[in-house]
Amino acid sequence: MERIIVEGVSKKFKIGFKKNRSALARFVSLFSGIEPKKIIWALKEVSFSVSSEEIVGIVGKNGSGKSTLLRIIAGIYDVDSGKVSTNGKIVSLINLSMGLKEKLMMEDNIYIFCSLLGLSIKEIKKRFNSIVELSELGNFVSTKIYQFSEGMKQRLAFSIAIHCDPDILLLDEVFEVGDREFKVKSVNKIKEFTKNGTTVLLVSHGLGIVERYCDRVIWLDEGRIVRIGDTKEILNEYQRY
Repeated sequence: MERIIVEGVSKKFKIGFKKNRSALARFVSLFSGIEPKKIIWALKEVSFSVSSEEIVGIVGKNGSGKSTLLRIIAGIYDVDSGKVSTNGKIVSLINLSMGLKEKLMMEDNIYIFCSLLGLSIKEIKKRFNSIVELSELGNFVSTKIYQFSEGMKQRLAFSIAIHCDPDILLLDEVFEVGDREFKVKSVNKIKEFTKNGTTVLLVSHGLGIVERYCDRVIWLDEGRIVRIGDTKEILNEYQRY
């Protein structure tokens, strides 16, 4: 089953920039609040598909369009052209802090975050202990989130996401913080889920994780797909590049 189909997707952003202008033009801009804009194409005619039970890595230098692509698939951004089709429940970890309330305790955040991801109170109570166990944060259930390190927030957010029955799991640099043991444990948990049909798109600069766990790799550069295919082959070429 194809979980994600991306067809000819392009996305542009308008950003302000400085250019050489006359004193009068600068004066008018200062008081009008209007500044020069230029168009940046974050994605250009990107097409690919991902099937169930696949873990697909997305690599590329900063600014290549990786995060923009995940945000489009998650429904956060609209496309300027092209089409995205998804089949199943999407859970995205694009921003680790998304959904977490800094001034509330970990316990409260589990209930809030899980509710945002579609679980009922009854389902949350049933999975609560398992969420805490996977996160390895049992000693901090009554601790407020603002006292958590980034690694602890990652553990909590990931553990919640993985317990919310995703058909499609979108991960953006979520393994860039935290200890190695938890990274391995997390990815092994993902592998378990893919055996039951979950699809995973993983953006990471950690090429070791991509090489070890991804079935295929998409290489993006300046908003375009350079290559899609075998993980080791693409990563070897990408590293040479």
